[in-house]
Amino acid sequence: MHITFKPVTFKQKLKEMNIIIPMAGMGKRMRPHTVTTPKPLIPIAGKPMVHRIVEDIVKTTDQKVEEIAFIISRAFGEEAEKNLVAVAEKFGAKGKIFYQDTPLGTAHAILCAAECLHGNTFIAFADTLFKAAFSIDTSKDAIIWTQKVADPSAFGVVKMNAEGIITEFIEKPKDFVSDLAIIGVYYFKDGENLKKELQFLIDNDIKVKGEFQITDAMENMKTKGLKFYSDQVEEWLDCGNKDATLYTLERILEIKQSSETLRSNSAHIENSTIIAPCFIGENVEIRNAVIGPYTSLENNAVVENSVVARSIIGENSTVKNSVIEKSLLGNHVNCSSKSEELSLGDYSFKY
Repeated sequence: MHITFKPVTFKQKLKEMNIIIPMAGMGKRMRPHTVTTPKPLIPIAGKPMVHRIVEDIVKTTDQKVEEIAFIISRAFGEEAEKNLVAVAEKFGAKGKIFYQDTPLGTAHAILCAAECLHGNTFIAFADTLFKAAFSIDTSKDAIIWTQKVADPSAFGVVKMNAEGIITEFIEKPKDFVSDLAIIGVYYFKDGENLKKELQFLIDNDIKVKGEFQITDAMENMKTKGLKFYSDQVEEWLDCGNKDATLYTLERILEIKQSSETLRSNSAHIENSTIIAPCFIGENVEIRNAVIGPYTSLENNAVVENSVVARSIIGENSTVKNSVIEKSLLGNHVNCSSKSEELSLGDYSFKY
């Protein structure tokens, strides 16, 4: 996962803020792209998903974020780890890498970064991006962001009373109890307390369907008197597969085009038409082509004698003599395809 697309306004300054981003999943629904690139590092309009999440969280406060913890799989590799640390450093924070070697649930994932669970803590799972204009009242014990969904059986959901206080957490309910799905974005006033409750689940082997769930830890905290509040996001965007990622690209381009320059000055465009909204990265070459709408050409991409719409073309990829739409091409791809919807991983080719 999110990313917020509008600046999020905090009503009060935070004394300290650490950000925890669990992202150890291997992104099987995004294959072949995740064979070589972890899903949160797949770029959308010039920035990896996880970069957009961090960027918009950091915008929410003028208090310096001290630490950003990334919980990953060791399979991500050294280059991915360096890229993640660089994301944190870009925002003046210290990036820390932690490993979740076995997928044992949300509570287990967060606890992998136990040393960063202190003070005000913001947790955002890197599965989805979100659009919101929420405010945080830091006097509250915890805030859980939710979104109404048509099928709540696939999510953790909450029930609330008239005051907006959460009365119950239910993980993937078989029967309908609420349509307010937990989207994986949380604020906790006391990270140390959260850490103790997460550890309690591990020590006592408290699982749901074989996994340790953060909803159980929050339920324990609630029974001890902590009050959990819910706030809803305006839009929740999934990046779980190719089509969902391309729709997320559309929404980002629609929202960002009025506030950001989406065309690099180093791009070379010759005898071509650009149909907005689009993103055109550094050193992109476009010749005799029609690009857009809703298309992202990442750095050093080349498009020649082609029509490309509603697609992401990765870094250092080349598209020639092609007509492609609703396609996701990775990095270092060579493509010459007359008319197709494509999903090509890094270093692949299509003729």
